[in-house]
Amino acid sequence: YAFARPASVRWRDVWRICERVGVDALPIVALISFLLGMILAFQSAVPMKRFGAEIFVADLIGLSMLRELGPLMTAILLAGRSGAAFAAEIGTMRVNQEVDAITTMGLSPIQYLIVPRMLATTVVLPILSLGFGLAGMAGAYIVAVLWQNIDPGLFWDKVYVFLQMPSLRMMYVKALVFGFLLSMICCKKGFHASGGARGVGEATAKAVVSSIVVIFAADYIVTTIMTDI
Repeated sequence: YAFARPASVRWRDVWRICERVGVDALPIVALISFLLGMILAFQSAVPMKRFGAEIFVADLIGLSMLRELGPLMTAILLAGRSGAAFAAEIGTMRVNQEVDAITTMGLSPIQYLIVPRMLATTVVLPILSLGFGLAGMAGAYIVAVLWQNIDPGLFWDKVYVFLQMPSLRMMYVKALVFGFLLSMICCKKGFHASGGARGVGEATAKAVVSSIVVIFAADYIVTTIMTDI
């Protein structure tokens, strides 16, 4: 209904949630990605050095950061950060009967509470995934150049191969699917919370766990389909 009638969407709430989910989460996403890129580069360079294949560290980082770890790790971080917040907020409104008040006022709680969060998360996650991949490559670059003495230009030439449309397309498709699923699951768990503060806590825990499990399952399905295509 929202896609058919964009004017019915509360776009002011969407942009506000985009700022909270995306801009506010960017520092922690970039920091974790940067450190993860350094760890992967360091760990992979040790066995590759035995065969004189240190330069393939760049291939490993480009492949893993863009196609796999970028959307996957970003979705997990948002599930624990923003998804839990969605479930807790909506669950608190449910047990405090604020959702019933919205319905009594003639408004749709789905349209008022859930649709803006789902749209914002689905839009923001691909952007954060790209930022995750670039920050991870920067961390790997530092380790590869300063510790392995790999030529900087050669490193970026190898990485540039994975910055082409096939890798970016897979990353964006995964991020869109993950963002839609985690926001839907977390909002649903919060929407059906009951039993006071304890029920809100249980709904929040179930939301995070369920969304992470579904994200991993969706990752396998999307990877299989995209690879076959």
